Amino acid sequence: MGQTKKLNHKINMISNLKIGLFGFGCVGQGLYDVLSKSSGIKADIVKICVKDRTKKRKLPMEYFTYSKNDILYNPEINLVVELIDDADEAFNIVKTAMSEGKSVVTANKKMVANHLAELVELQHKYNVSLLYEASSCGSIPIIRTLEEYYDNELLYSVSGIFNGSSNYILSKIFNENLDYATALKQAQDLGFAESNPLLDVGGFDPKYKLTIIAAHAYGLFIHPDDILNLGIQNLSLADIEYARKNGKKIKLVNTVRKLNDDEITIHTLPTFVAPQQYLYFVENEFNGVIVEAAFSDKQFYLGKGAGGHPTGSAVLSDISAVTYDYKYAYHKSLQDKKVKYSKDVLLEVYVRYSNAEELNLVAFESISEKGTDFVIGTVKLEKLLNNLSALQNSTLFIANTGKNVMQSSSEEKTAEKALN
Repeated sequence: MGQTKKLNHKINMISNLKIGLFGFGCVGQGLYDVLSKSSGIKADIVKICVKDRTKKRKLPMEYFTYSKNDILYNPEINLVVELIDDADEAFNIVKTAMSEGKSVVTANKKMVANHLAELVELQHKYNVSLLYEASSCGSIPIIRTLEEYYDNELLYSVSGIFNGSSNYILSKIFNENLDYATALKQAQDLGFAESNPLLDVGGFDPKYKLTIIAAHAYGLFIHPDDILNLGIQNLSLADIEYARKNGKKIKLVNTVRKLNDDEITIHTLPTFVAPQQYLYFVENEFNGVIVEAAFSDKQFYLGKGAGGHPTGSAVLSDISAVTYDYKYAYHKSLQDKKVKYSKDVLLEVYVRYSNAEELNLVAFESISEKGTDFVIGTVKLEKLLNNLSALQNSTLFIANTGKNVMQSSSEEKTAEKALN
């Protein structure tokens, strides 16, 4: 009888993490709470860097510093956790920490989206971990899922609701008949909305998350400035009534979708969703992500996308991953088959207007329906992008009808597919 051999897998474990924390707001305090209650991670917060010298803290003052150098150049600290609002300062902190040989966990989606290609290079150069699960979709582990589960899967699309603040506002409007201003104020009072609400309601925050998700889904590093984002800040009672008349709700939906073997397209748009679609039932501060693929078919992920504890739990997961030296591998970017970003696609949109001159900004290819104050028709994504700044500063409300009429000139092929 043969002998059974034991397989010994050696994992490079970090026995005790010493954390330098930047920021002690909603997420920072949420992290402290979940970390203090977790028994499986050996990690201690050594120092917390904050800006406001007058704010009362729930921890003893010896935990705090007002100088970032007390963390960045402290040889005892081997992990920097960055949880501040300022994306430019966050990038400086992260870049310096990595150059000092410290691993980094961050929740700053704008910073990661704007500098992702450079950050990946820094991770390789200094052989440290850079993890940012908390940057995208709160408590839903979508980045790690795309990295590990879908690393060799043929992905058709990743879409969904990536911003809990705007979804909370839309839920209150459609379910409780609140007006937009009241719903926004509630979201801010609960700590769901960013300090500048336009980041959420204007579709900027979810666009940054979509940028990051596209890199892990398709291996494509796209700068967020090249992605269409239109928000809900111009939503009116007329738009709400139109949606209800057609048995639908309006959600702020993000989509990265494969057009063919060579091209993907990507955008963030308010979208009409029907009761038979998953996103119709994603309410309040929850996020919902739909992944469609060739072999695993369709999967739906639901979880809280805003709040200190949900986001803190995602940060905690990354801290745990650092203890066994986990790094993102960016599998899709290393594959031989590369895809390109195509803006040469048609979208069917609903446009409600009060100023007829502004309607020219949309540049319709065709019109299928006209009302007294709205138009429905097809428009090229590239033309919307060309006029993006003017559209964002107009009084127009623009929404995807829910039926994407996607056309790539290189394929000369039209595919019609409802968002599910």
